Amino acid sequence: MRILITGAGGMLGRDVLEAAAAAGHDAVGMVRAELDISDPPAVSAAVAAARPDVVVNCAAWTDVDGAETRYEAALEVNGHGAAHVAAAAAAAGAWTIHISSDYVFNGRKRAPYVESDAVDPISAYGRSKLRGEQEVARSAPDRHLIVRTSWLFGAHGRCFPKTMLRLAGERERIEVVADQVGCPTFTGHLASAIVGLAALPRSGVLHVAASDHCSWFEFATAVVAASGRACEVRPITTDQYPAVAPRPANSVLASERGAPELPGWRDGLSDFIARVAEVTA
Repeated sequence: MRILITGAGGMLGRDVLEAAAAAGHDAVGMVRAELDISDPPAVSAAVAAARPDVVVNCAAWTDVDGAETRYEAALEVNGHGAAHVAAAAAAAGAWTIHISSDYVFNGRKRAPYVESDAVDPISAYGRSKLRGEQEVARSAPDRHLIVRTSWLFGAHGRCFPKTMLRLAGERERIEVVADQVGCPTFTGHLASAIVGLAALPRSGVLHVAASDHCSWFEFATAVVAASGRACEVRPITTDQYPAVAPRPANSVLASERGAPELPGWRDGLSDFIARVAEVTA
């Protein structure tokens, strides 16, 4: 099977490319310098030339705070760009797997969010991701799968654990938000699940995230402990952390549609630590 991965230079895209190749698929990755998904003619030409069976769209605007003041720029990628990819894939007879986010929810539910829960983003970034879901569904109505996930971290690119490791080496104390919870999901685990879904395409929306949850404070505490550094991690509230964009208090995802079950976040953290050591060796 031939799989085209857009955004292949990013944290998740690189892992999907590696997982697809490891599974024996004909994997083609395109980084942003090779394909800007906000350029419709370029997207159509690239997908037509690649002749894929499945297109996995990992390209995204991920600057959550930046989207508050640059919403149109975020929308060009997360919304319209997603539509261009899905439309080009459908025209080529290919299936689209589009990666979305827990930020399409408002975070006020007291239980995990499932696929049928009402969406209600509270940030510009979340609105751009929801627009992407809607445009993908319109552009490839019978040939798309939207994969929502939560709190991604991986060996390639910037992520929360890398920031915590850096700060733990620079400071004696770190203050981390304790009243936001989610499912920290290792991109290596998610990538393997996405490749499995590409082999047996399903339609609609699936929640695919780590099988358990924690707060940012709990996550940071585990990261610092794994590093062996003598840095104190202190809990603070969301109100005490000066972020530009509002974040959902509850980003925990679960599936009512039989989504692939991923390992828990502690297993993801262990694999992340080992993978980072390999990458930087």
